[in-house]
Amino acid sequence: MILVTGATGFIGGHLVERLLARRERVRVLVRKSGPFEKSPVELVRGDLLTGDGLPRALAGVDTVIHLAGVTKALTTADYYDGNVRATENLSRAIATVNATSPRPLRTVHVSSLAAIGPSPDGTPILEDAEPHPIAHYGRSKLEGERKLRTILPDAVIVRPPAVYGPRDTDVFEILKSVNQGLVIQAGSGEKHFSVIYVMDLVDGIIAAAREPRAVGRAYFLASPHISSWSELIGIAARIMGRSPRMVTVPVSAALAVGFCAEMWARLTRRPGIISRDKVAELQCPYWVCDTRRAKAELGFEAVTGIEQGLENTLSWYREAGWLKY
Repeated sequence: MILVTGATGFIGGHLVERLLARRERVRVLVRKSGPFEKSPVELVRGDLLTGDGLPRALAGVDTVIHLAGVTKALTTADYYDGNVRATENLSRAIATVNATSPRPLRTVHVSSLAAIGPSPDGTPILEDAEPHPIAHYGRSKLEGERKLRTILPDAVIVRPPAVYGPRDTDVFEILKSVNQGLVIQAGSGEKHFSVIYVMDLVDGIIAAAREPRAVGRAYFLASPHISSWSELIGIAARIMGRSPRMVTVPVSAALAVGFCAEMWARLTRRPGIISRDKVAELQCPYWVCDTRRAKAELGFEAVTGIEQGLENTLSWYREAGWLKY
């Protein structure tokens, strides 16, 4: 039995589908039934922030994949509640089970490249590099990792970079702007980054959950190909038959927009992808990571190139009615 947290999210939904396709027994921890009401997964209602339901969720489980987290927030405290406090509560509940079990639960914690930070010079970052997160999201993910390691030293940590694919709503905003013919970039200069297609990512997470050598280790799960802003925009534009206009705005203006977006999010109580922290992250020229450890120890390599991945993703958006082209 595999327990998945964050199963109602973008990555979590794809992970559950992949596990079910492999005929795995899956249990999900949810606050409300949502899309799993008529699904073959087993539902346990609970709350990572209060700890409610965790003993029931962990009963009879042999593997835990912790995907739940906060990527967009109304306040700074929300990041630390969702990425630190929730992770600590789950880790302590798992440790309690392990204390009386002959075989410890296999735990995979899905963190982020943001926890380690960008590369200063374009050299892909290694898993054991000194962390230097630059925004509250990354800092909270790093603190969550550290809480986990203290309580569950044998847990496996996986750190994806930017993730894209069908049903994603964040990279979708960029692709929508390409389709509309206007792409805005904050600050000058090319930006290089690691990415991973969501179907590849879930395969990497499953590999981390099953490989004995992964115990106590951390892995970057990403495509070995380093992408760039102009490459992503160019491929998406070609697939959609668009010729978007690229507009560069000063960083100061982008930060002002980020501040206004934060205020609007608080008024509407709906966090968005634009914020001053996000603008700061986008200024870094190299969000790149080294994938060799995952290949050597997990036997995992992301196989979907960015062109094929974008084609699959855009096709889904069109069929779902999200984009028309």
